[in-house]
Parts: sequence; structure tokens; C-alpha cells
Amino acid sequence: MSRPTRPSRFWETFAVVVVKPLSRLLVKRDWRKGDRIPRTGGVIIAANHLSWTDPVLLSHFLYNNGRWPVILAKSGLFKVPFLGRAVTALLAIPVERGSSEAARSLRLSAERLGDGCAILFYPEGTCTRDPDLWPMVGKTGAARLALESGAPVIPVAHWGAQELLPYGEKKPRLFPRKTFHVSVGPPVDLSKYAGKPAHGDVLRDATADIMAAITEQLAELRGETAPATPYDPAGR
Repeated sequence: MSRPTRPSRFWETFAVVVVKPLSRLLVKRDWRKGDRIPRTGGVIIAANHLSWTDPVLLSHFLYNNGRWPVILAKSGLFKVPFLGRAVTALLAIPVERGSSEAARSLRLSAERLGDGCAILFYPEGTCTRDPDLWPMVGKTGAARLALESGAPVIPVAHWGAQELLPYGEKKPRLFPRKTFHVSVGPPVDLSKYAGKPAHGDVLRDATADIMAAITEQLAELRGETAPATPYDPAGR
């Protein structure tokens, strides 16, 4: 039986058996507004990025809210024995950073959206370098995909993964047990860009709208006021 939006039953069961118990063991949960995630149809899930554990913890959240997350993963993972076979079978999309092959990941993402998949996108492209861990200026891939496909963009913010495994560290901080907070915002309104060419200022402005929506959810989770201007690692 064809399952265009999900892996084979074997690989889905394998992932669930591994990920869900691991996630429950590592963190407590504070999950909010999961009902805002569309249960069917192609959708872009745009999230902030804090830790290497983000994909595992967010995948658990999305799965429990009715969606199989199609993750964009570093191409190197696909070359690791067994792991490469597993991530391929789980529908992950390889990303070649700094290469013309990066465009291929967007083409594959567009194809998966057409099949009705939920694409988990980190618009920042890497874990935030903001000193206070607010979302940075985003890259334009998610906005381009949204404008060209017409798929809705659902902003998701999370907090707590960085306490479990801070960026750059290899050893998790297991005790005391951390809480993984997640909040989902309403679809980002990109209607003002409809019919405009998806390049230049249009992409940058649409990306800024997506990042602002993520930041708004994160500010609510943290109970703090976000910076007026997002951190730009390029210093612009």
C-alpha cells in the first residue's frame, strides 16, 4: 500500500519505538497549541534551532499531533553505515550546504509537499548564535518554498533542548530532567507576496515575517520580550 507522506510501516515503527521512549526519558513535556498543525496536506513547519537534539524532540511532538516530519538533514548523515539507510527510509531530505546541490533539497521538498508531506524546516540553517538564544535572521529557503508551492507555513517555537544538550557540546546534561516547551502559532500570512517574483527583497521580507512569527511564540514560551532586531551572524 502506497504511503507517500509516511515511511514504510517497518521503518515508522522502528523510529517510533526508538524516539518516543528516548524523548520521554530525556525530557518532561510542555506542549501547547498542537491543534494548530494541519492534520492533512502539504505544510511547512518552520522552527527555531537551539540544539542537535531539536529534530528528535520536535519529531515526537509532531508525530503525536498527527504528522510525520520530513526532516532536512546534513548530507553527511546519509553516508554513515546503517544511519544513512535509516534516514533515507524515514524520508529525510539531504542538504548540501554551500553547494549548488542545495537547490536540489528545495526541489525534493517541493515534491514532498506536493505529496502532502509535512516538511520540518529550520530557517536559520543552524543553531542560533544569538547570545541570548533568540532566533537569528533566517535564510530564504523556507520562504521560497512557501511562495512557490503555496503551502502554509506553521511557526513552531521550542525551548529547553539547549539545556539538555547545549550547542557545541557532545555530552548531554541529563540531570535534573529538563522540560521541553513547544508552542505553535497560526499560519504565517504571506498573502501580500502573492504574484510577486520569489527573489530579492520579496524573499527577505517573507523570511523576516516567518522568523518574527517564530520569535513571537518563543517570547510567549519564555515570558520575555524579544529583541526588536534579530541577530545577524553576517553583521549586516
